[in-house]
Amino acid sequence: MPQRDVTLTTPDGPMRTYEATPSGGAATTAVIVIPEAFGLNDHIESVTERIAEAGHAGIGLDIFHRSGGGTAPYDDFTKVLPLFEDLSDDGLLADIDAARAHLHDAGIDDAHIGIVGFCFGGRVTFLASSRRALGAGVGFYGGGIVNARFPQFPALIDESSTLQTPWLGMFGDEDQSIPVEDVERLRATLDDGAPIEYDVVRFAGAEHGFNCDQRPSYHPEAAGSAWQRMLDWFGSHLG
Repeated sequence: MPQRDVTLTTPDGPMRTYEATPSGGAATTAVIVIPEAFGLNDHIESVTERIAEAGHAGIGLDIFHRSGGGTAPYDDFTKVLPLFEDLSDDGLLADIDAARAHLHDAGIDDAHIGIVGFCFGGRVTFLASSRRALGAGVGFYGGGIVNARFPQFPALIDESSTLQTPWLGMFGDEDQSIPVEDVERLRATLDDGAPIEYDVVRFAGAEHGFNCDQRPSYHPEAAGSAWQRMLDWFGSHLG
């Protein structure tokens, strides 16, 4: 399975990406991978590789390039906040657009491009799915959709009625940062006005970060089930 770093041009300077492609030929579908608040680390690179193993080109984005890039350790949140310097929703969309342009050059159009994100990246997939028409979006435990967490990143729940991309959101019932009440409020809001297909799935016993095998909250059963749901969602919508 070929893997490589690719530097893309954005309005705010160069952005490192990590690209993995299926073995045995050019991919006809692709998935953009948005990292957790900890950056484009080994875990997110492994996610990108697993997506390629499933038959899609995967491209993980270093969305923190404006602050110099890099990563933060899972056990030291004080190193996370500096990564967010100068980052905004407009900047995130510009990064996604740069990845889309790169994939377009490879012959993959928007209908065959998906996006997946984890933690903060889960919120970003909802942002992208509301403001861009892609093939499919998936968010793992995306905080900040119902209630804002950082001043520069407003809540997005009111954009449910403008959803342009089929979106799947997956959450853990034991996530202390995203209460079940918020998950159900998101579901109800989507039920009331989403103009396109969506799904919201809860996993009993799972905490925040349940998909990451490098965190104490890793939940193998929830992770396996959620990963398969993601693959099924992409399989149904990306063609």
